[in-house]
Amino acid sequence: MSERIDEIGFGGLRLIQDPDDFCYGIDAVILADHAARGVSKELLKKDGLSIADLGTGNGIVPLVLSHKIPGCQITGIEMDEGRAALAERSVLLNGLGERIRIVNRDISVLGDTFEGQFDVVTMNPPYFKKGSGMISSDPEKASRMTARHETTAGIEEFLAAAYRMLRPKGEAFLVHRPSRLADIICAGRKTHMEPKELRLVCPHEGREANICLLKFAKDGGPEMKVLPQLVVRNEDGSYTNEINIAYER
Repeated sequence: MSERIDEIGFGGLRLIQDPDDFCYGIDAVILADHAARGVSKELLKKDGLSIADLGTGNGIVPLVLSHKIPGCQITGIEMDEGRAALAERSVLLNGLGERIRIVNRDISVLGDTFEGQFDVVTMNPPYFKKGSGMISSDPEKASRMTARHETTAGIEEFLAAAYRMLRPKGEAFLVHRPSRLADIICAGRKTHMEPKELRLVCPHEGREANICLLKFAKDGGPEMKVLPQLVVRNEDGSYTNEINIAYER
């Protein structure tokens, strides 16, 4: 393991990462920002808003959310023992042990452990469909691939877990790939997580979208808004103003 501590901003937060494993990318930041901006006013009025982050990895989303939504309580759930340990250490490094807890568990075997305990769920499920690529026989490489490939849990399992974990009228926020959009919407309907908002993210103006952001409502009515697209970079390669705002730069 080759660790480093990165200054990620957001009020001086720091994150412990292992470059040989899996480091966070812009998708995690825009997921946290999308959730912080998209949570309904009714939920934000609650004292101690309760959030769960499924597939939390090294804990980047809970850390960013702890800054963007003051006073919220966050539980990060991660199946990989090593990543969960890194996330826990980052929580302690930032003195956030009273607001963030990390649970080392596979969401496919959560059962009713957290039934009805959360107002909001965020999730960054593996992007690649089960069976779409070979998993390496090398344990370290296989571990890295579980962050990107569906192994024990896919989109439907993530949304089903969110449904069980949310309180009535709870909301969920997901980041994924546009190529899986049909799967995502079908899985949402099947698990009674109604898609309410969709936003496509493209790397440059006029380019094909490579990320999608969705908001779901538990047992929500059948209506979805399509929000204006989010452009990541200007022509000169610099981040757009909206991305800089998400990073609070």
